[in-house]
Amino acid sequence: MTEQEAGLGEKNPAAGEWFMWIAMLLVMACLGTSGWIYWRETRVLSSPVMQRVDQGMTKAALVAVGGWGLGGVCLLAGTAIAGRCWRRRLQAAHDKGRESHAAAAMLKMQFTESLHSNQELHRRLSELDSRTAEAEQQARNLTSSNAALQEEINKRNRAERALTQKRQELESSKSVLELHVQKRTHELQTLQRRYEMILNSAGEGICGLDLEGRATFVNPAVAKITGWQIEELIGKPEQEIFRRNGTNGHAAETGLNAAEQIFYRKDGSCFPVELVKTPINENGKEVGAVLVFKDITERKRVEETLSQKAAELARSNAELEQFAFVASHDLQEPLRKIQAFGDRLKVKSSRDQSPEVNNYLERMQSAAARMQTLINDLLTFSRVIRGSEPFAPVELTSVAREVLGDLEVRIEKTKARIEIGELPTIDADPMQIRQLMLNLIGNALKFQPPEGVPVVKVQGRILSAVSGEQLCEISIQDNGIGFDEKYLEKIFAVFQRLHGRTDYEGTGVGLAVCRRITDRHGGTITARSKPGEGATFIVTLPVRQTRAEARP
Repeated sequence: MTEQEAGLGEKNPAAGEWFMWIAMLLVMACLGTSGWIYWRETRVLSSPVMQRVDQGMTKAALVAVGGWGLGGVCLLAGTAIAGRCWRRRLQAAHDKGRESHAAAAMLKMQFTESLHSNQELHRRLSELDSRTAEAEQQARNLTSSNAALQEEINKRNRAERALTQKRQELESSKSVLELHVQKRTHELQTLQRRYEMILNSAGEGICGLDLEGRATFVNPAVAKITGWQIEELIGKPEQEIFRRNGTNGHAAETGLNAAEQIFYRKDGSCFPVELVKTPINENGKEVGAVLVFKDITERKRVEETLSQKAAELARSNAELEQFAFVASHDLQEPLRKIQAFGDRLKVKSSRDQSPEVNNYLERMQSAAARMQTLINDLLTFSRVIRGSEPFAPVELTSVAREVLGDLEVRIEKTKARIEIGELPTIDADPMQIRQLMLNLIGNALKFQPPEGVPVVKVQGRILSAVSGEQLCEISIQDNGIGFDEKYLEKIFAVFQRLHGRTDYEGTGVGLAVCRRITDRHGGTITARSKPGEGATFIVTLPVRQTRAEARP
């Protein structure tokens, strides 16, 4: 029995008692009503009015009232009987309810125990499931491990088979490799012998040294130069072989370069050498050195001779320059006297009107004028050689325009057109650069065909040399008579002319002066031309001067 049923069994007796009370109240209400009706009817019947009423109706009313009363008594009796029966049943039901309640409590306790047992069983089942899952996971891990192990075993088997195959291949190729090794060893031996022959055939002395400076290899040139035998040289220290730098009482020679030293032969005689000592490295570790040297006695003798010749040549050039300068100045005074007395004779002879005398005087005056021009050009050339002015920044465009001002009369006379482009600024001797421009532009105006209109273009640009130095290239192009390029070197020599004095004026010194100017500036001058197609003179000069001569 459930708790709800047990509660209903406890509540039913109270409900029955309430029903009995309600039924008794109804019976008492019926009896009271019947008694009141009976009392009222009795009074009515006792009144004189009602005595005249039909006696039948009165009896009927009384019967009805009695019936109501009797019915109420019966109902009350039935209700009492029914209540007792109902009470017995309710009591029985209540007893059964108590029994059911006890049984329900017992069942509830059993159910609780069963629930606890079920929970414990469920927990154990959960643990069993987790253990089962772990066991399954372990089984899967074991399966995968087994598969991986099997794969590894298969790989090892394949590797063993491949290794066996490779071993067989190696064993089969071993004989071939041995043949190759033998061949390579023979080639190396041949190459080593060839290298030894090359080293032994070298004219320079080659000496191999270990870390302690002892000779491990020497070629025959070392023995030939030092006077030692090869067997005596092997194992000797470097200092003992060469006894360098003034050992054994000998003084070291001065004036040698860093790569030049003094070696000593076995007999004690010394000789200058040029040497290179290079360390030998194996796997980043120094294991020795190689000393290569050669006897430069003959070269030093030639250098001394050349130095003496250069000094003599410098003295000779200085004397020639001084002679040219002095001679030019000394010739000026007699020449001026010749010109002055010639002018006087010309004035006096003009009175005699002698054609022959006038011709002689004109020829003398013309020769004196040419001599004056030669002396002036010679002085100009000597000034270029002496080069007394220091270098400074020079704007070539300004110099070119100043030169055009100097040549203004000739330009107007020939109706020439001069085009000057953008020219850079360079380090140079301002006076000599002005002389260079004047000579080149003047030649372009001078060497023109008859009735020709000169067109001269002066342009410049910056070039980069292989050494990284910047160079300025100046080109002077004309439309003159041009020349054959086979005479290119001749036109830059002193007093050299390609035309007669009667064709074009000049002494042949202008281009020689230009070359001397470019040489002093460390530049070059050349030309490109064809007869009748004009000429282009190209001058190349350094943009920046680094020589000692450039410093003021």
